[in-house]
Amino acid sequence: MPFSPADVHVVDVFADGPGGGNPAPIALDARAMTDGEMQEVARHFGHESAFVIAPPEGAGCDLGLRFWVPNHEMPMCGHATVGAVWLLDRLGRLPSEDLRIWTASGIVEAVVTGTGEARQVAISQPRGVVEPLPKESEAEILSVLGIPPGDLAPMPIRNAATSRVKTLIPLASVALLDGLRPDLSRMESLCEAIGSTGIYPYAASDGSGQRYDARQFPKSSGYPEDAATGIAAAALAFGLLAQGQVTPERPVIVRQGRAMGRPSRIEVRFREEAGRVSGCWLGGAGRVA
Repeated sequence: MPFSPADVHVVDVFADGPGGGNPAPIALDARAMTDGEMQEVARHFGHESAFVIAPPEGAGCDLGLRFWVPNHEMPMCGHATVGAVWLLDRLGRLPSEDLRIWTASGIVEAVVTGTGEARQVAISQPRGVVEPLPKESEAEILSVLGIPPGDLAPMPIRNAATSRVKTLIPLASVALLDGLRPDLSRMESLCEAIGSTGIYPYAASDGSGQRYDARQFPKSSGYPEDAATGIAAAALAFGLLAQGQVTPERPVIVRQGRAMGRPSRIEVRFREEAGRVSGCWLGGAGRVA
């Protein structure tokens, strides 16, 4: 029997007020679904979708997750993972508040905290890798974004990744960020050329408070912009840490989605082991759409 979209729950993840958050369609029992059926769900809803499956035998995990966007499968999706755990918890279907989750990009830990409507989910990400881009890439990036060099903040454009590579572009103000009108027809070829899965321009809204605004333009997901991108927020936190813009003792708060009318808030907390940053916790709340 074909899988029905009626069997899918939609969760708004990382919402920061009414109408906010990134919608995540969640299929709670996708063990028998084919790849084509999963992609059909993602295309039907038009968003990154999560599919709860049994973990591989011997993985030592509580559950498994697969992720699809309309155009292809992804190895990991931060906001859809948070949404799936939040929904399973809300329905009383989690074995505990501390979980190990199998994904194609590796095992992810999840922790559920709080009570009642204040329940929050945080998921683990490994230590980020931050790399410079060739200076000659800057002109094409600025051309696609439609901005002059003077709109940049005095920091380098870099690629950064915890699970997927994002290109971090520092802008001089939140107003410039909000006003971006990129040439979306060139986004995929740009990302291909610089080895990225999405362009992530950002600006400090309160640098001393470690608060930043950002927007995400994906390479080829099947939609033009994301309302909240946990994996990109984690990459940004490590990019800022590498530049000495943030300290690991306090969380980094990333606001996203406001330009789309879907305000979102993502919290990134660094994890330390033996005095060294070893990864991060990526967290927030969900809400039934």
